[in-house]
Formats: sequence, C-alpha cells, structure tokens
Amino acid sequence: MREIDVKEISAAVSRLCKEACYYLPEDLLKKLKDSVKTEESPLGREILGTIVENANLAKSKNVPVCQDTGLTVVFMEIGQEVHFTGGDLYTAIHEGVADGYVNGYLRKSSVNDPLFVRKNTNDNTPGIIHTTIVPGEKVNITVCPKGCGSENMGAMKMLKPADGVDGVIKFVVDTVRSAGPNPCPPVTVGVGIGGNMERAAILAKRSLTRKVGVHNADPKYTELEKQLLDLVNKTGVGPSGLGGTTTAVAVNIEYAPTHIGALPVAVNLNCHAARRAEIEI
Repeated sequence: MREIDVKEISAAVSRLCKEACYYLPEDLLKKLKDSVKTEESPLGREILGTIVENANLAKSKNVPVCQDTGLTVVFMEIGQEVHFTGGDLYTAIHEGVADGYVNGYLRKSSVNDPLFVRKNTNDNTPGIIHTTIVPGEKVNITVCPKGCGSENMGAMKMLKPADGVDGVIKFVVDTVRSAGPNPCPPVTVGVGIGGNMERAAILAKRSLTRKVGVHNADPKYTELEKQLLDLVNKTGVGPSGLGGTTTAVAVNIEYAPTHIGALPVAVNLNCHAARRAEIEI
C-alpha cells in the first residue's frame, strides 16, 4: 500500500490549472500550425495564424490563452493500492482548483446556484471530478478547463438501435453544423456512444482528453472517427465560423456497452483552445 498526502494532490491540481490555461498542448498546437498550410480559405488561414500567434504569446508571457478559463474538470485514475492521508481527497482537489485560479490570475466562472441566486464562488470551485479505480499504486490526474461557449453547444440524444451508424453520423454532423461559430472553431469533437444518458456524456467529455491524432483502439471506431472528421470539415463552418475547410481538428469517440433497446449518443465540443494538462504521481 502506497500512501500519498492529499496536500500533494492539491499542489498538483493547482499547477495543472495554470499550465492548462497558459499553454496549449503541443499536439494541438502542431495541428493548428499544419492547418494554416492546408486551409483553403484565405480568411481561414489568417484566423488560424492568429490563433497560433495568440497561443505563442500566452505561453511566452504565462497568461491565459483565452479569457474564459472555464469550469475545472478533473479526471483521476487512482491505483487501488493507493491510500490518501492528511484529509479528504475531494476537498484537496477543490483547494487545488481555488489556489490555481486565485494565484494564477485565472477568471473565476463558477456560480453556486445555477438557477436563482447565481452568486460567483470567487475561486472557481467546486471542480467537476471524475474518478476511476485502476490497478497499481499510481495516480494520474488530468485537468481540463472547459469554457462555456463550446460547452453550451454540446448535445445528447437517445437514438434507437435501428438508427445505427447512419443515425450517429447524422446526429454528430448536425450538432457541429448547428453550433456554427459559437464553439470557436476549429473544434475538437468528443463523441460518447453507449452506456446510458449520463455515461454517454462522460464518455464524450473523457474523449476530449485524448491527444490530437490518437484514434480509438478499435479499428471500426477509428474509421468512424476519420469519416466523421471528413464530413465535419465539409460542412464549411470553418475557422471562427467564417467559412473554410478546417471546422474540426479531430473527432474522438469513446464507447461502452449499452441496453439492447438503446443507442445513447453524446457530443461534447472543445473550442480551438482545447486545454488539458496531466501528471502522474
């Protein structure tokens, strides 16, 4: 049994919040740079160039790449041989989020009541936490600040099994087309298929933590990802929704077993600032 003091978790989460908001992942930045060369629209190329320039400036100055530093989504894979000491794990994660956002000068965007009071919590807590127990004695933490412009454009639908692959394709492409400029394209499209209503949504969100260019391990889903990316980029939405051939940089699919009478599908979009940072402890 390995013991980990929760203070170490707080410190890691704080650092990851800042890193994720300051520095775009290198795989994403490379894809954006490559897209400048392949984008067919002159205006689209100019927009993509500005996006890359903005990311480089944010990195050089240690400032947020976007003013909307989002709600903090934390994925944790926890080895079953790990024992946390020194306090409650979730409290430690929230403390890390608060420290990262306050001392990292990141915008605080969380309100305590979604409907009536909507009072800002002033430290971006609580974070949204997803934990998975895995074999071993290590902890992997991935922090994904999620802005609202792209989050608002997500969708979930309970398709019928008879809708099949064609139904999934139509739903995903229609969702991106309907979103238009609102999620700040080029987007990363996360798709969750199977499970039930909440499982599909979490699968879609989890898929967004994957590196650009890394496909689902199942060849059938790899081909579907490639097909969807091609179709999404043919919608003509383009960079910033102003037309072009680079509407998305990737389509990532995760799937899970489901009920014989169900075909749940969720779509979660990341803006061009698809932020994530991770650490293994």
